[in-house]
Amino acid sequence: EKLPEARVVYCSATGASEPRNLGYMVRLGLWGDGTSFQDFPQFLGALEKGGVGALELVAMDMKARGMYVCRTLSYKGADFDTVEAPLEERMTNMYGKAAEFWADLRLELLSAGEISGEEKGVSNQIWRLYWSSHQRFFRHMCMSAKVPAVVKLAKEALAENKCVVIGLQSTGEARTEEAVTKYGVEMEDFVSGPRELLLKLVEENYPLPPKPDTFQQGEEKVTEIQRKRHSAQDVSFKGRVRKVAKMEDVSDDDSGDYSPSESSDHESSESDEEFHMCQICNSEEEKSLLLNCSGCSLRVHPSCLTPPWTGMLTDDWSCYSCKKIEGQEMEHDANVADFSKRYDSAVERKLKILDVIRSLDLPNNPLDDIIDQLGGPDKVAEITGRRGMLIRTSDGKGVIYQARNAKEVSMEMINMHEKQQFMDDKKLIAIISEAGSAGVSLHADRRAKNQRRRVHVTLELPWSADRAIQQFGRTHRSNQTSAPQYRLLFTNLGGEKRFASIVAKRLESLGALTQGDRRAGPSLSAFNYDSTYGKKALTMVYRGIMEQDSFPVVPPRCSDNQASIEEFITEAKVALVSVGIIRDATVCNGKVAGKLSGRIVDADMHDVARFLNRLLGLAPDIQNRLFDLFISILDVVLHNARREGQLDSGIVDIKGKNIELKEPPKTVHVDSLSGASTILFTFTIDRGVTWESAKAMLDGRENDGAGSSNDGFYESKREWMGRRHFTLALEGSTEGIYKIIRPAIGEALREMPLSELKGKYRKVSSIDKVSKGWQDEYDVSSKQCMHGSKCKVGSYCTVGRRLQEFNILGGLILPVWGTIEKALAKQVYQNHKRIRVVRLVTTNDNQRIVGLFIPNAAVESVLTGLQWVQDIND
Repeated sequence: EKLPEARVVYCSATGASEPRNLGYMVRLGLWGDGTSFQDFPQFLGALEKGGVGALELVAMDMKARGMYVCRTLSYKGADFDTVEAPLEERMTNMYGKAAEFWADLRLELLSAGEISGEEKGVSNQIWRLYWSSHQRFFRHMCMSAKVPAVVKLAKEALAENKCVVIGLQSTGEARTEEAVTKYGVEMEDFVSGPRELLLKLVEENYPLPPKPDTFQQGEEKVTEIQRKRHSAQDVSFKGRVRKVAKMEDVSDDDSGDYSPSESSDHESSESDEEFHMCQICNSEEEKSLLLNCSGCSLRVHPSCLTPPWTGMLTDDWSCYSCKKIEGQEMEHDANVADFSKRYDSAVERKLKILDVIRSLDLPNNPLDDIIDQLGGPDKVAEITGRRGMLIRTSDGKGVIYQARNAKEVSMEMINMHEKQQFMDDKKLIAIISEAGSAGVSLHADRRAKNQRRRVHVTLELPWSADRAIQQFGRTHRSNQTSAPQYRLLFTNLGGEKRFASIVAKRLESLGALTQGDRRAGPSLSAFNYDSTYGKKALTMVYRGIMEQDSFPVVPPRCSDNQASIEEFITEAKVALVSVGIIRDATVCNGKVAGKLSGRIVDADMHDVARFLNRLLGLAPDIQNRLFDLFISILDVVLHNARREGQLDSGIVDIKGKNIELKEPPKTVHVDSLSGASTILFTFTIDRGVTWESAKAMLDGRENDGAGSSNDGFYESKREWMGRRHFTLALEGSTEGIYKIIRPAIGEALREMPLSELKGKYRKVSSIDKVSKGWQDEYDVSSKQCMHGSKCKVGSYCTVGRRLQEFNILGGLILPVWGTIEKALAKQVYQNHKRIRVVRLVTTNDNQRIVGLFIPNAAVESVLTGLQWVQDIND
């Protein structure tokens, strides 16, 4: 602002992984005076409304104006493959028992917090620590579950004369050092990171009442002891009547491992003070429905007292004990002894929990485990941020802790030494973490002795696209003899898709903003669940479970009968209660007590990140069933959006048998600042497939022996507009899923399951019948849509029409974005109102055009708006 005449260059290693990261680039001129957007929030809103396609358009627009340059090493030659690592039986049992323990621990912390009388701020802090530790714990469990698969992949790569790089984010060093401090440098086995994390959580954060010797003297002390006497009801660790408390409504985010932006962006606004536990029955209730003693602060249900209280709920109510002792002096020593007993009881409960944690069967630290199974430090180069490691003793009967720089190499240079060992072909396996590998090159460099092809295994994905690209870049650089093979490892746990979801979402927007193409980088788009459609699907899942709506699909492993669906709903409710998503629900011994009357707060109804976070804390079976239900409903939501023309799939590729310019392009606007033009292109597109082409496709499949028995021509069971429709079905890359080719529109966007295909169509064996029907439909569709000559939309309708007139507004778009948006908003039909970014290539001269799709009905309105803008500029 102080230097308005200065030239400014914005330079970034990874560009902007999401639109809001452009906010500081105020000198780009994309928003502000003289643009379509008054300020950055308005610009951001337009991008979010336009979806990924709008982000791609921004990159292309800046390039068109000569104000943007982006270069990225191509991923050509690199292989990306997702590998599923199913849980072994022991790990499945281990995971289930751990999930059960965390649910019990949560209930114990709720009760202990009430007994100790924690202040609201302290209580919130405990729950933040609980949920962040919960997420870290199960992330460790997922990593440990993948260790056998990592070892197998590494050994297979070595057998093929390749070398291996294993990428992870966290090393568990803190847990290891804490264990060494407690147990000494020699131990029987490797440290269990999850166990040490749990022990630390309980040891440092279990709520205890103040020690008796810290009480104040006099009346204040008497009042405090009275309150503690009533509040410290003996609550067993298991089998109690359980209530879900509101106190835990805090962030899932683990600030040590993740960016704050990756956690839930919205938390419940309800106050923790609105909910309290009855200190007699230990169940949770709204504050307004509990009696509150003005003397000792006892909170109880009126019906829990003996005899029950039948009077009004007033602010000056006193409990029976306070009335009884009113006016009497209490013996100081007796009170201290009484509360001392309760303090000792709380400590005893804490020690029991710690004993349970120590007895749990939990996995070792994955990093130490992998190094050990792959031959130890002599075979594996470790490039991490940790200072020490556990290695197996020579007799194999224990492990010992030693510094990583034991071989006369300084700690500051140990990572460079290990890297050189790998590049010199002395060690064929390298393990890298984010902390230790910044700036390190491990690619098959032509200058290095080790030129074997790299197999890069990601044991643990980073939380951001920027960091994912940086980790991938360790093994993929210029001057390499071969591009790496990437193996992205996932367990078969639904909750772990949370981490892939974050990276997938960021990779799409990173590619869109930097390259003008979301497909520019490695694709994880199949795991992008945290989207508008994902939020809508999650809301439908929750409403179905809470029996507010019926499910749009049959839940996994349920038959169509209502009894099996109700049984699933009950299991799902208990599961969601145990991870704090359903609140205020009475549960006894793991079962819903009667008709569950709990609730899911509004903020959680569409919070996909929190849903996937909490899923991790469930036993594998119910976790996967809930995740499969979510995915099935998401597929329905996406199908409906695609059918209604509302699906945001970024830049849409327009395909056709023949694509030609109908008339010369028209310049409809010239930007006064840059001189760049906005141009209207009108194309004629023939989408159809002739009978000869369709027959050749089927014959080709049969001759190659690649087809299935269900490949062939099909006829619709129902008539439409007085005739039946014909289609060619060919099995795709997934068994039981078929590509659909139609005479009028060619290959359909959506593939069809075999069950749906046989439900709607029947296979036709008569070639003459198919030939005649196919040709008739091909001819008729050149003149009218599938609704016939009496279609209400008239010539503007393109549904099922083979020949189409297609308008694209190309060139410079951002300066006139607002004008186009207003013109489209006036359209009658909903699918004409949405801004869609499209791309096509002409078939006669291979001209590539990218821009905004303008429906025929909107062309006049858009041109009028642009002319008005031109007049104002002139």
